[in-house]
Amino acid sequence: MKVWTRYGDVIAATWHLGFTAFGGPAVQFQTIFAISQALPGSASAKMLFCINSVRGGLGAGFLASAFFALPGAIGMYGLSVGISQVGDTLPGPVYALLSGLNAATVGIIALAAVNLATRAVTDKLTRILVFLGGAMGMLYTALWYYPVIMVAAGLTTMVWDLRWPHIATKNILQLRRGCVRNKKPPMFDAEWGRGSWPATTLWISSLNKPLPIQPRNSESSSIFETKDLYLHPRPAPVPLSKYAIMPSPPTARPTSIDKNSNFPILLSLKPGIALLALFTLSFLTIILLHVLLPPSSLPRPFSLFSSLYLAGTIIFGGGPVVIPLLREYIVTPGWVSPRDFLLGLAIIQSFPGPNFNFAVYLGALAMKGTAFPSVAGALIAFVAIFAPGLIIVLGFLGLWTRLQEQGWFRAILRGVNAAAVGLVFTAVYKLWEIGLVSNGGTSGVGAGSGLPLGGDPWLVALTAGAFVGGKWFKVSAPVAILAGGVAGVGRWAIFER
Repeated sequence: MKVWTRYGDVIAATWHLGFTAFGGPAVQFQTIFAISQALPGSASAKMLFCINSVRGGLGAGFLASAFFALPGAIGMYGLSVGISQVGDTLPGPVYALLSGLNAATVGIIALAAVNLATRAVTDKLTRILVFLGGAMGMLYTALWYYPVIMVAAGLTTMVWDLRWPHIATKNILQLRRGCVRNKKPPMFDAEWGRGSWPATTLWISSLNKPLPIQPRNSESSSIFETKDLYLHPRPAPVPLSKYAIMPSPPTARPTSIDKNSNFPILLSLKPGIALLALFTLSFLTIILLHVLLPPSSLPRPFSLFSSLYLAGTIIFGGGPVVIPLLREYIVTPGWVSPRDFLLGLAIIQSFPGPNFNFAVYLGALAMKGTAFPSVAGALIAFVAIFAPGLIIVLGFLGLWTRLQEQGWFRAILRGVNAAAVGLVFTAVYKLWEIGLVSNGGTSGVGAGSGLPLGGDPWLVALTAGAFVGGKWFKVSAPVAILAGGVAGVGRWAIFER
């Protein structure tokens, strides 16, 4: 296949997504969506990469991802250049606009969390995991914490779906009752059954056990002995749980395309394992340097790269989850002011493309006050935040054909997906806590600082309005967010001007 023939339709189908696509990945591609959601990184970028890799190969996948991410990234870099020229204070209408945008954004993300939870909750266990994932994410924040939540959730569903607790409980109860395994069956009771076939039939039917075909034999003595073997009551099968994992029939090893998978074999098993091993090595090296060396001894570009590389590796649940973590990594060290962070947060929601482009804005501002140009910070941030997710999903493609039929692996994905949805609720809470952009005044904090949206009933109403509009009136996310900004400015014009 010629290069243009292979890539032409991919370009024609995806070039406009970077300008017109808002929100997360489409849900009609269920398998790809589940894997994109379960692996770290930008879910929408990974999903687009997988779909176009299936269509035209790895080159087409990377090309489509670039078309999707670059327009928004360029726009966020332009915004950072403008924000860096703005003074320390802004006019009152600007703070009102930003607060309204943030309030509507929280409502839209809350709606996304509810919709994701509807799909992720399949039983009581996943309902509990969604709740625990959200609650644990609200209570504590650390570099290692989110991966631990995801691993714990995956192991929980694996243990439950493989019925290990059920088997252990059953064995313990049997031991307590004095039951002996492999006990020989008792002999046929001719006195009770009177040696007749109809009497034995009634006895077995009452136990809801199938009756074997009566053996054909003319000698009565041999008939009786054969009946003893066939008519002995067998243990009734224990009904399986609705979500119990059934063993899959053996399938032939695929040669070019796995008919039971949405992925062609883009990588074989060994290259996939090697790629994941190299990525793990790089991740461990960066995290050790990040933790052991003092920040002052490292150049700003490396510190920025390591922080965003770690964020892109440990974030599950997509863009809404990465935003609070970026605040921890970028604002806390003092590289970007809280005001500039909230300015970008309010505007990124109305930009097309993935929310991970917010890192480009922060990376450009982080170079302020250093000898490095802002464009270098933007490029470093773009590569560092997107590379982990694409590398992991690429390596994972080499393992997919082997893992997709494994019940334990499907169980792990179920738990990881539930915990990732819980972390989206965590993001809703954390954004709620900083959504009101203060203009100083009588709030007791500096201008541009973030305060809880609950401090202003008007903003609470805007959050609820964005949620209700998207849920029941099908208002698109960009329209709801822009309407929130207009409502914020309208409130300022009526009550505070």
